[in-house]
Amino acid sequence: MRHPKGPGSPFQLLFAMESAQEPSLPSSYRAIYPGDWQPPAVEGRPYVYTNFAQSRDGRISFNEPNMRDASHVTKAAPHDRWLMGLLRTRAHAIMVGDTTINLESGHLFSPDFICPFDGDALNDLRHSEGYSAQMLLVILSYKGEINFDEACFQRPDLHRIVIATTTEGAARIKDVRRPAAIDVLDLGERSADLHRLMQILYGDYGVRNLLCEGGARVFAGMLDAGLVDEEFVTWCPTFVGRNEEHPRPSYTEGVAWLPHTAPYSQPLTLHRADDYLYMRTRCRYQK
Repeated sequence: MRHPKGPGSPFQLLFAMESAQEPSLPSSYRAIYPGDWQPPAVEGRPYVYTNFAQSRDGRISFNEPNMRDASHVTKAAPHDRWLMGLLRTRAHAIMVGDTTINLESGHLFSPDFICPFDGDALNDLRHSEGYSAQMLLVILSYKGEINFDEACFQRPDLHRIVIATTTEGAARIKDVRRPAAIDVLDLGERSADLHRLMQILYGDYGVRNLLCEGGARVFAGMLDAGLVDEEFVTWCPTFVGRNEEHPRPSYTEGVAWLPHTAPYSQPLTLHRADDYLYMRTRCRYQK
C-alpha cells in the first residue's frame, strides 16, 4: 500500500475529546492527520457524516456567476482537499442535492478527483479496507430537474447512481433522456422521506457509511430528521457577507428550529492548518 504524501505539512491537533482506542488509520495517515477517526456502526441505517466548508461568517458560497462552488470560499486549500479525500475514502456512498450536481460542473465524487496529489494512496487505503472502487452516488431532488450531461453520469466505473425524489420528480425523470443505469426512488408526494431512504440504502444497497456533501438544504433536512451522526467542518479565514442584492447561503437553509427543537453538536476534535480550522463534532438531538 502506497503511503500518502500529504498536503505539504501535517495538521496540528489542538484538542481531542475521545477516549483512547486502537487506531484505525495507518500510521502514515496519522502522521499527517494526528489523532484518529473510526466510523462507528449504527444499527438499521448508515452512519451519516457530513463534510462542509464555511466562511468565518457562516456562508458556504459567494453565490455569484462562476463563483458558486465551495472552492472560492476555501481557496482550494490543500489540507481541506486532502481531508475531503480521506473522508470519501471511507464512504460506501456520497449524498448530494441536485443543485450541487448542476452547479459543480465536471465534478467526480471520488477521493482521487478531489485530492489528485494523494489519489493513488487514498485508493490503496480504500481497497485495503474493503470498499468498492465504484462509489454509490445518492442524489436528492425535489422536482427531478437534473443535468444528466454532467460528468458523474458518464462514469459508470466510478459511480452507481440512485436518485431519491418525489412522485413529481420521478415522473419528470422518466420522461427525459438519461443514462440507463440509474435507480429512481419515489419517496413521497411532497418531499423525499429521508428515514425511508436511509433504510433502503442500508438494506438494499449495503451502505454502512454515508458521506453527505451538501448542499445547505440537504444538510438541514438531514439534521431536522435526526439523521446526521457526525460533522466535519472546515472553518475558512474568508468573510463572505450578504445583502439583499447578494444573498449568500448559510450552513443550513430551509429549516428554522426553535430553542427546544434545535439540534446541537458536541466537539470531538479540532485541528489547525495555516489559517484554517478543521472541527469534527457529534450531533445531538433534543427529545
